[in-house]
Amino acid sequence: MANSVIVVKVGTSSVTSGEGKVDIDALARIARDIAALREKGTHAVVVTSGAITAGWSQIGAGKARPTDTLLLQAVSAVGQPLLMAAWRDAFDPYGLPVAQVLLAPSEFRTRGLYLQARATLESLDLLGAVTIINENDAVVDEEIRFGDNDRLAALVANMVGASHLVLLTDTSGLLTADPRLDPTATLIEEVRAVEEVESLAGESSSGVGSGGMSSKLAAARMATWSGIETVIAPAKAEFPVISALSANEGHGTTFVARADRLAARKSWIAFAVASHGQISVNQGAMQALENHGRSLLRVGTTGFSGRFDEGDAVDILGPEGQLIAKGLTRVSSEHFSDSDDVVVHRDDLVLLRKS
Repeated sequence: MANSVIVVKVGTSSVTSGEGKVDIDALARIARDIAALREKGTHAVVVTSGAITAGWSQIGAGKARPTDTLLLQAVSAVGQPLLMAAWRDAFDPYGLPVAQVLLAPSEFRTRGLYLQARATLESLDLLGAVTIINENDAVVDEEIRFGDNDRLAALVANMVGASHLVLLTDTSGLLTADPRLDPTATLIEEVRAVEEVESLAGESSSGVGSGGMSSKLAAARMATWSGIETVIAPAKAEFPVISALSANEGHGTTFVARADRLAARKSWIAFAVASHGQISVNQGAMQALENHGRSLLRVGTTGFSGRFDEGDAVDILGPEGQLIAKGLTRVSSEHFSDSDDVVVHRDDLVLLRKS
């Protein structure tokens, strides 16, 4: 990728109008900002929502939006070309071609596919294209989908080695309370530890997206642990992306990246790979993992749950059931009790409690 890369995620309510059609003006403002940044050497990857909403506005004939998963997947296939045509038109005045990339969780779960997807994004950047990413809603199984594009954007940001993740939304940022319930709610401009503000998360206020502040905070945690500064900012601003990156007063909430960023492979283990089970450890093993950087040995475990094979990711729980780490196991659940050696090697283990 370019020397400086950012990922910009735009939510459904920010790219579509009240009637469900693509909001051409909103896309134009974002494209203008990205083009201006590109001239200064900062390239952007866009993660966009809105395909289902745009598709239903085309074929729904004014009816209530369906809730059936299979039908919604089909509707997304109608909306994707509408959405991409709008993004193409938005970037066309700046001579920037766009490339559509639809991702499924398998691209992140399997290391080989992950590296291939990263190489594809790098190639598109070398070709001068602005990559527009969405989840492959039309075919992905409901049980293994990302669930929201905030998480997808954080995974993409880590994949491309982004310096910043910008989450554009229909709010001014993270507020001290829900403004619908508390008119005195104010903007929190900087957060140094996501864990300290998670209780402020609420549900999506638009009713058309799958995310909400909770999913944005989860994405911010994923990104900041990977050393990526994250900003939640209003999509309706005149200069939405540039303002979000400016750090000027009142332009969103900035989540400061951790100084001790996770290495790329450990970020992949921590956030991109789904856990297949849990392994509980005793006090001595927990201290060895957290304080001395040791591997997890069979002797330090007190039990396990789930079904996992060698190489699968597992959560590691402390004596009180608290999540302390995640790693790739070297034993299967079937033969777990037979093992008397390393269960999770320290090179395949990520501590998940903030020190």
